[in-house]
Amino acid sequence: MLAATDLIKASLKVGRDFLRPPQNGSNEGVVQRSTPLLVPIRSLGANHRSRIAHHLLSLSAQDRYLRFGYLAQNEHIQRYVDGLNFERDEIFGIYNRKLDLIAMAHLAHAVDKNHQACAEFGVSVLSSARGRGYGARLFERAAMHAANDSISLLFIHALSENAAMLKIARNAGAKVERDGSESEAFLHLPSSTFDSKVTEMIEEQVAQTDYRIKAQAKLFWSFLAEVQEVRRKTIDAQSRSSP
Repeated sequence: MLAATDLIKASLKVGRDFLRPPQNGSNEGVVQRSTPLLVPIRSLGANHRSRIAHHLLSLSAQDRYLRFGYLAQNEHIQRYVDGLNFERDEIFGIYNRKLDLIAMAHLAHAVDKNHQACAEFGVSVLSSARGRGYGARLFERAAMHAANDSISLLFIHALSENAAMLKIARNAGAKVERDGSESEAFLHLPSSTFDSKVTEMIEEQVAQTDYRIKAQAKLFWSFLAEVQEVRRKTIDAQSRSSP
């Protein structure tokens, strides 16, 4: 978890590359880069439901299998997205410069009143965004929110072959219990502090600002592309009409 002062310093760097023209094609994000000090992770609401669906539907068959524990078909994913309870649970996401949701996490609060101090964590990262530690960052963000929300136990239910997910849990200090093809990880969370609450508040504000800047940059480059297209067509028309 970053200290509040580090977050403020890092937030000054947010948006530094937003005025750089976006790359064309599907190769953006393929080249592996180190994870920056600050990864803007924002809470997602019901208005992001369609983007959540698009993100999950973009997962490969193997990634769907690891995320849900079974080979989820499109209709299963859509049913899952339609059933998300944004009032009870927390959904966190990471957007790239094109406003594509490249990674997301679901912190599901226990429905049973006898286990209200428990929550389950699930995460998915697009293949083009792997190798940057986004899954671990999302876990840290979810754990901080859970602790601040009086959750004392965070658990993960995953397939035993989901090495990446179990590694995230172990690195966070969780106890992992394996039962054949399935595993469960349990992490006891510390009590919230003033610093953890302030840090979460700053992280959310930085993420919201980051999203707005990305949205404005996307509109700017879309407008510029349209102007350039009109200019190109005008030049072509003049060339064809010239003797």
